[in-house]
Amino acid sequence: MPIIQGFRIVNYKSLKDVTLGKLWNTQKKDSLTPLTAVIGKNGVGKSSILDALGFLSDCLKFGVEEACDLKGRTGFERIRSQGQKGAIEFQIYYKEDGNARPISYEIAIDLDSDSRPYVVKERLRQRRKGESHGWPFSFLVLNNGKGYVWKSDGKMIEEDDNFDISQLENEIETEESREREKIELSDKRRLGVSTLGALKDHPRISKFRSFIESWYLSYFMPDAARSLPMAGPQKHLNVHGDNIGNVVQFMARDEKKKFQIILNRIAEKIPGINKIKTEKTLDGRLLLCFNDKGFKDPFYAQQMSDGTLKVFAYLLLLEDSTPPPFICIEEPENGLYHKLLETLAHEFREHATGKKGGSQIFVTTHQPYFVDALKPEEVWILEKGSDGFSYIKRASDIELVKNLVNEGLPLGGLWYSDYLDQR
Repeated sequence: MPIIQGFRIVNYKSLKDVTLGKLWNTQKKDSLTPLTAVIGKNGVGKSSILDALGFLSDCLKFGVEEACDLKGRTGFERIRSQGQKGAIEFQIYYKEDGNARPISYEIAIDLDSDSRPYVVKERLRQRRKGESHGWPFSFLVLNNGKGYVWKSDGKMIEEDDNFDISQLENEIETEESREREKIELSDKRRLGVSTLGALKDHPRISKFRSFIESWYLSYFMPDAARSLPMAGPQKHLNVHGDNIGNVVQFMARDEKKKFQIILNRIAEKIPGINKIKTEKTLDGRLLLCFNDKGFKDPFYAQQMSDGTLKVFAYLLLLEDSTPPPFICIEEPENGLYHKLLETLAHEFREHATGKKGGSQIFVTTHQPYFVDALKPEEVWILEKGSDGFSYIKRASDIELVKNLVNEGLPLGGLWYSDYLDQR
């Protein structure tokens, strides 16, 4: 499965410059784990990390100008780090699978002379086959909407970090290559990977575009999950969870042999639930029925608690036969009984590390009981500095914490006791 080995966010809200995991130019760092959790107090920027990832995904789908206004962002100046004048920047370092060469994607977004957001520069790079050291080679380079793209593994540009596309003008005009194209985008507010990723001539760009488009950022709302949507099977759970009935309907139709097995498996993991089944309405919709161990008659989803619906939605998401490659969940502990959190953490890890290929899972939390089930390398501590900006460190980089965990002390308990606060 594809996995993000690291990412960097610059000038996004309180995230003036935050890096998690390994980048193409920090190879000595450890990669992100299949299950990653960011912990921290209220107001340190945990939500900003998820919103930054959501912003990048929205930029791909809708363009940078519209993305700045979606989901309550209220414009570029509101999301750029306070007091900063530079561009908002992202860097994603990922692999398509375990044997693939990592690809680095870099993008910078700023305001033009009309104070409208646009893409200043964009670049995709990857090492050539057989190369494990040295500078990677760019196969997409765009500055202000103009640049070059390579169709395959033909000749690419070797550059340093201060590379500017103007350096190539003379060389490109005199040197021929069938694999290289000079391009100019008609709209500098659209991402190059969005435009070129729709073409079969650029399979690497197309794969990267599909990867970003497939991210699942959960905005689960229990009240939405209680709604009774119109009949019609849907393969994937949406980000709000208001199509749970449609997903169950799809599974009942297309995965008949394992449908009830899946529901029984989910029921075993939800405290107090004996069995989950469905009832079909006259108009073809499916009602979810939860049999409580203490009652003869079932309860419908509309009567269930927020916590039960949330756990059901998460477990149903993990049962997707073609799950999204990257799942982001903010504070999964909300509304859940504290002893259920360890079970949920184990379910996330089992899915993320499954041999059949699951999803990389990224969560934010401030619940020690959830952190108790995690390993130091899976946990990142986000804190606010005296300048008001966030900074982050990995729990496994704190020697004392590693030693205490090796002695059998739970990580969440150490966090509760301030052992993870190493300022």
